[in-house]
This record gives sequence, C-alpha cells and structure tokens, in this order.
Amino acid sequence: MEENENKNQEQELDLNQLMKVRREKLSKLQEEGKDPFEITKFNPTHNSKQIKEAFEELEGKDVTIAGRMMAKRIMGKASFCHIQDAEGKIQSYVSINELGEESYKQFKEDDIGDIIGITGFVFKTKTGEISIHAKEVTLLSKSLRPLPEKFHGLKDMDLRYRQRYVDLIVNPEVKETFLKRTAIVKEIRNILDEKGYMEVETPILQTISGGASARPFITHHNTLDIDMYLRIATELHLKRLIVGGFDKVYEIGRIFRNEGMDLKHNPEFTTIELYEAYTDLNGMMDLTEELIAKSAQKVAGTTKITYQGEEIDLTPPFRRVTMIDAIKEVTGIDFHSIQTDEEAQKVAKELNIELDPIKTTRGDIIAQVFDEKVEETLRQPTFLYEYPIENSPLAKKDPKNPKMTQRFELFIGGREYANAFSELNDPIDQYERFKKQVEARNAGDEEANMMDEDFVMALEYGMPPTGGMGMGIDRLVMLLTDSASIRDVLLFPTMKPLGDH
Repeated sequence: MEENENKNQEQELDLNQLMKVRREKLSKLQEEGKDPFEITKFNPTHNSKQIKEAFEELEGKDVTIAGRMMAKRIMGKASFCHIQDAEGKIQSYVSINELGEESYKQFKEDDIGDIIGITGFVFKTKTGEISIHAKEVTLLSKSLRPLPEKFHGLKDMDLRYRQRYVDLIVNPEVKETFLKRTAIVKEIRNILDEKGYMEVETPILQTISGGASARPFITHHNTLDIDMYLRIATELHLKRLIVGGFDKVYEIGRIFRNEGMDLKHNPEFTTIELYEAYTDLNGMMDLTEELIAKSAQKVAGTTKITYQGEEIDLTPPFRRVTMIDAIKEVTGIDFHSIQTDEEAQKVAKELNIELDPIKTTRGDIIAQVFDEKVEETLRQPTFLYEYPIENSPLAKKDPKNPKMTQRFELFIGGREYANAFSELNDPIDQYERFKKQVEARNAGDEEANMMDEDFVMALEYGMPPTGGMGMGIDRLVMLLTDSASIRDVLLFPTMKPLGDH
C-alpha cells in the first residue's frame, strides 16, 4: 500500500515538474510578445480528411490546417509531427530550411498536446504517407497539462468518464461512438420529418409528475414558492397537442428519473416520444421497426449486428407475442386459466417470486413474473404486447380482454428498448385510472402517477384514436455501437463528486 502511495507521489511530482516546465515556456513566449492565448482567429483551408481524399487534386498545392500535435520526431534540422483535427490525423514535415532558424527553434520547443496551425504544400513521403511540407507553423494554444501516456485503453473507466475531453483526444473509437450517436438521431429525425411529423418541445419543469412509472427529481421555484418536478416523460404534453389538432408530433429530449444507476440507467437520459392520430399499436410496431432498422443500416451498414458477442438480426418484421403467451413459453404457466388474485399469488409463491406488498393483483403478478422469468430470454427483437391494466394506466383496454391493454414493449438482447400504446382517449376511464394510481401512491408506491386533472380535461375536449411510442435513444446507440454501458454513449454521464464517500 505504502509502495503504491510513493509511486503515486512520484508520478504527481513528475506531472508537477512537467507542468512547471510548460508554464515557463508560456512565460517566455509572453515576454517575447508571442502569447498564443492572444490569438483570436485562424483560418484553416482544409481538414485532414479532405486532404487525404483529394490528394491528387491537392498535391503540390498549399493548404492550411489546424489541430492538436499528437506526436513529434525531432531529427536535427528536419522533423515530423502528427496533427489531429476533428476528422483524423495527418503528418507534417517541418524543416529549418523552410521555416528559418528562429521559427524552427520555436517548433522544437512546442509540446505534444499544443494546438498548432500549419501552412504548407501537400506531398507524399518516400513511404507513401500523405503529408504537408510545412512553410509556416503557428502556435495557437499552449497545452499546460501533458496528455496522459496510459489513458488509451485505460481500465479505470471512471476517470475516462470524468475527463471525457481527454478520452476524446486520445481514444479515436470513443469519438466514433458519438459521431454515430449524432448520425442515429439525425436519421430518426429525417424519417419522421419525411412522414410529416412535427418536432416540438414540451416543459421540463412540471407541477405534476406523470407519463411514466418513475420517481421524479423535485426542485423548488422561488418566485412561485412551489415545488416542481423534472419531467419523467413527455407523454402527457405531447398528447395534449394531438387534442389541439397536430396529428403527428415527436420530441427528442432529456428525461430525468431519481432512481438507481447501472449499466442501463443514468439519472438523466434521452428518449424520443412520438404520437400519431388515427393509428394504433400495430402502426407503432411498424414505425418502430423502420426507425431501428434504418438507423442500423445508417451507422453499421447492415441490420445484422453483433452486440457484446451476440448476433442480433434487426431486419423487420420483428417477432410479436403476447405477455401471457411469452410467460407460458418459458414457465409453462398459462395465466389465461388463472383469473383471481389469490390463484396468481399462489403461482408467484411456487415460482419463488417475492411480491411487492402493494402490488399483489393478478395483473401486477403477471408483470412481475414476466420481469423476473421471461425478459432476459428475449434475445432477438420481440414486440411483447397485451399488458395488464394495472401497470398501463395510459393505454387503451383490449376490447377482447378488458383486464389487458393495447400496449407493447420491444425487447432486444433481454433489454427493453421501446414502449408503445394504442393511447387511452376515454376521459372517464383515464380519470378512474389516475385515481387508482393516486391510491397506489398514497399506499407507498413512489413511482405511481399523480392525478392530472388538466390532462383529463384535455381528453374531455376529444382526442382522436392515437398511437404513441417512446424509445430510449441511449440504449439504441449502445446497441448500434456495441457499447456495454450507458455511460459509454453519454458524453458527460452523471458521476459522484470526487471526495464523496
């Protein structure tokens, strides 16, 4: 233990020494009137990717690039360095003959990590590497802290998440993940925009928490002197817009839930919710398949992907099965033949399922049996539909079976990716369901919905038959980039402050 502490102190000492040297270099530049931090603008003409892709056209011509110096080899009167910009890396050849003695001396003083600008002509080295023969090198920003040598492949993911800016500099595959994330979101927008959907924004601060079963964050508005909630869903406001006459709406935005953190959960995350008048559950299944398959095609070039070593086929159509049938397939138990709460409780006991004392109805138990025994088995894309009314307070009843609702969830690799309903548009039924949610909340269920009388009033004006769907963007990005943790696809995941125990 003591040996490790001594080693850490030595490393800290080395770092402090290196930082001291870099600050001294900066002071010298400032004394000479060459302060890089006084430069306000630089005009690159090309990036590394453009130069490589258009080499034949650019060979022998002058270009200007800017980026971070990631490597440098000093060889007397000539040197090589690698510049990394937003599009990749490119090599530059820097010589005393071209720059002159003073500028070359300054270049030799520049450090790995410094931001520099280079103007020169494009050529190929003897080894065939496309490079820039520098005529001028400009120090644009001094890196006062050296890049860590062992950050690439660092096993301490906690540090990489905290210092994402360093992670992005030294790990190109991390940058690639976030470029793909942007491409996925853009593809989803393009598909929906082409179908005539309108993108909207709804309140993040709300006086009533609703639209999902989740525990909210509570904050306080000083001027109004009221507690408010960070939204746990966008559903209820989006459906108000359907009432208002917009037939197709969607929102991609941050959701906040005051719950646990693990590989699949972060307290703030991104979802898309969309609602379309005059369609239903089946229409939402078709649309969900299309969004996922086209996103996969966009970033992976195929609908047949590998996630964490498991092959998954995202080619539509996805399998569709009812919750009760899925339970029967895995456990052999047929809930169609179990009609009372008491019978269901007995089955739960036989399956060694510990019931939540405030969730003991047949419907509650069906949902819990599914969660504990079946969910993990759904590896290939599967739409699971017909959910119990108890845990679907915003979905329409199934006309053939009023104890169940027209709701589906999409499972891939044993995880939920999307949730959708034929939306409940009966204000009387909705009011009664809210009342049951309030009773559950009063009994201790912190995730139960609150009464939203304004939403009921909106439904009283009349909402057309509507299909709605919500999907986790972060989980979709995890799937399509083969990322193990949600933190791998969030630029700045929620972290416990250093020093907290």
